[in-house]
Amino acid sequence: MYSRRARPVLSIVLALGALVLEPAVEAAVLTGTVDANGKPVAGAIVSAVAANGASESAYTDARGRFTLATGLGGEVDLRVRKRYFRDDVRKLDAAAAQAPLAVHLVALTDAKEISEDHPSLSYFSRISFDADEKALFSRPNFTRDCLSCHSLGNRFTRGPRPPEGWVPTITRMHGYLANADKAAIQHRAELLAQAFDGSLVSSHSEVPYDPLIAKAKIYEWKLPGTVVPHDAEYSAAQDKVYIAEMFAGEVVEVNLKDGALQHFRLPDDGMPAGGEFTKRGLPAPYGLTISRAPHSLAEGTDGKFYLTDSIGAAVTSFDPKSHAFENFAVGSQSLYPHTVHTGKDGVVWFTIAFSNQVGRFDPKTKDMKVVNLPATPSLSTPGTTIPYGIDISPKDGSVWYSKLASDKIGRIDPQTLEVKEYDSPVRAPRRHRFDAQGRLWVAGFSDGAIARIDVAKWDAKIYKLPVFAKGEIPAPYALSVNPKTQEVWVNDTMLDLVWRFLPKEERFIAYPLPMKGTYTRDVTYTKDGWACTANNPIPPAALEGNVPELICIDPLAAR
Repeated sequence: MYSRRARPVLSIVLALGALVLEPAVEAAVLTGTVDANGKPVAGAIVSAVAANGASESAYTDARGRFTLATGLGGEVDLRVRKRYFRDDVRKLDAAAAQAPLAVHLVALTDAKEISEDHPSLSYFSRISFDADEKALFSRPNFTRDCLSCHSLGNRFTRGPRPPEGWVPTITRMHGYLANADKAAIQHRAELLAQAFDGSLVSSHSEVPYDPLIAKAKIYEWKLPGTVVPHDAEYSAAQDKVYIAEMFAGEVVEVNLKDGALQHFRLPDDGMPAGGEFTKRGLPAPYGLTISRAPHSLAEGTDGKFYLTDSIGAAVTSFDPKSHAFENFAVGSQSLYPHTVHTGKDGVVWFTIAFSNQVGRFDPKTKDMKVVNLPATPSLSTPGTTIPYGIDISPKDGSVWYSKLASDKIGRIDPQTLEVKEYDSPVRAPRRHRFDAQGRLWVAGFSDGAIARIDVAKWDAKIYKLPVFAKGEIPAPYALSVNPKTQEVWVNDTMLDLVWRFLPKEERFIAYPLPMKGTYTRDVTYTKDGWACTANNPIPPAALEGNVPELICIDPLAAR
């Protein structure tokens, strides 16, 4: 165990002069209509963007009308965006009185521009997947193997290259999954070279308009100085969002009132560059040269955050008041602590992805235990089962984990640590959460679906995510349950959107996001009911603007 008070390594106030993002103080109300060839455009994204990249957005309604109450002051860019139309961008003084705006969008007509405006999923879906869904190169397994950390088919990855140009990249990617099968590497290279040959796509995947999105407002804060701000967690006590910055070894604090950022670096405490991987003579994931790489975080009952240090094989506590860190080695030959949650009793539970384990840490006693999970086969490329998501039942405190590569969901008795595993009703179960009734909701990454499971009966109901073009099946990374509304929010990785699922109506609402190239991994909720998530594709160059961001959606801004 080590303890250290961290100094902020960087403090950035995103308010430049009068450009302050202050949701509680609305300086202006922008109104207007959006049409194309005289017809209203529903679901267009109207964004006020400050010079520092902070933005606020609203959607047009069925009649093309919008109202954007903004706290941004000074000159802003007003951008109106709708897929397959050319952006309309104009400068406005947000603080000055504005007459209603009339925006006339122009549809894209050039085939190349239309192709470039398609989401990543349209390009990924061109791969000649094996028809046998259990085969290594089937769509479900390709999704599991190649979309887990980043998108495939975005502007960064779809550039044409011959098979031999793909081999080094795929060799590296398979290496992260502990698989060096040369024949598999070569065949995957050939499939990608064939799919991403520079030819155009024309499936015209388009998100249908839902009237509920017209009530929403989106806030975006740029996160300069970050590379992969992986998971975000809101603290009601601090009224701030805290983010585990995996590639910089930091915790990033975001003040939602003024956009101020602070970065706090985890102490190395003698851990070498490359962490536990270096100590074992293994290459560090992603070529990381830092000593500690926080992946996930959860707020404990003591007000501290508990982070999984993926390459340092530790659990790290962070006090948001004093900014002090403590590193606690996991031990037990653990490798790559992954997703973390805390129970009502304050005990911290976390998956350990590369060593097929789940960890238990008691902050009060500093006791660390590691549970070895049953050996189960990987169903695709990974050389391990990849224990991934984890949550704690509100009914009996039992701990439930998923195995991404084995299609298993397991239960751990919190007292005896006895383990029982079940077949997952969806393929590639990733992150999951319990609702207040004790039902387990699971994201089926390879199935383009979510499942609601009665864990007592092991009975599931499957909800397929909408498909917007033939064969273009979404890849839901994670889901979470809003503790107040019990609605389920689902992260998507290939469509530049976030899903909201209404359990009572059993329907999905898609919220298109303002930026192209998005990749989000988890959702956390503010006291006002905003759904917040970090936008962090790997690498950042895959995201429009090249800078990761924090996104918050207020689904009921127009009450």
